[in-house]
Amino acid sequence: VKMYGITEATVHVSYFALNPTIVSESTASVVGRGIPDLRVYVLDGGLEPVPVGVVGELYIAGLGLARGYLGRSGLTSERFVADPYGAAGSRMYRTGDLARRRADGVLEFCGRSDAQIKLRGFRIEPGEVEAALLSQAGVAQAVVVARQDGGGDFGEAGGGAGGKAGGEAGGLRRLVGYVVGSDGAALDGAALRGGLLQRLPGP
Repeated sequence: VKMYGITEATVHVSYFALNPTIVSESTASVVGRGIPDLRVYVLDGGLEPVPVGVVGELYIAGLGLARGYLGRSGLTSERFVADPYGAAGSRMYRTGDLARRRADGVLEFCGRSDAQIKLRGFRIEPGEVEAALLSQAGVAQAVVVARQDGGGDFGEAGGGAGGKAGGEAGGLRRLVGYVVGSDGAALDGAALRGGLLQRLPGP
């Protein structure tokens, strides 16, 4: 059984029973159907349901939904919004995940509506990693992307090609940071890696 889930919905949201044929022939990231205690919507920018086969944003509502983020009322109000399809006062969670519903009711994952990256089960905001790079001495510009290529964690950094933060070896997806030095700055890859490890989780 394959399950899709998010922490804000107490982990599990949908399920899909797998078999060898589905695994070998599937060309999409299937996340299945919503579990019984949740309502799963695929909505457009106006919070209207999109037609079958059309990509929209995934919203989650129901008994399994969290109340919000502890001590972060602004973020809570941004992500936990009124549910126009539920009982009065009920809320739904805006996941930021894009999905479409097939004719058989099964959901397919289609990516993100923002720059957030999911890597090894962790949600990562590239902007936070970029900010950590920009805080390092001699760094004038930085950009962080997810790449699918070889190499180990926290690889070479400096001289315009950056270090990886939280990457994966063996050709799997990893984060790669690219940096541009300030005028006259001599960037050192080991120093950049050390500085990142003081602010970010290690590999």
